[in-house]
Amino acid sequence: MVVDELCESELDRLFQAFADSTRRDIVRRVTGGGLSVSGLARHYAMSFAAVQKHVAVLERADLVSKERRGREQLVRANRDGLERARALLDDYEAIWRQRAGRIADILAEETAAGQGRETP
Repeated sequence: MVVDELCESELDRLFQAFADSTRRDIVRRVTGGGLSVSGLARHYAMSFAAVQKHVAVLERADLVSKERRGREQLVRANRDGLERARALLDDYEAIWRQRAGRIADILAEETAAGQGRETP
């Protein structure tokens, strides 16, 4: 499981990166192709520096990479990092589905046991 492979700090960086709607939107935009930081900044009602900080958070989480092209920095999706994030979320989904299944089983057992009792 990917959950077991990642250390706590990696998990924290990944969830911190996805916790913000602007960062999720940046990932969505650069997944279709690279964009400059200034090109990204045009899409948001915030300063260029604020967009740079969002990109830095995504870069620390290994979800995007930056490449200098002349005066601009091109931001690209990191396919390996995104695949790892997808696998991690799939693992968490499987864990929660198992837990929900166990809860459903317990409730079904309690319901069946309650139906077998006679009321005085």
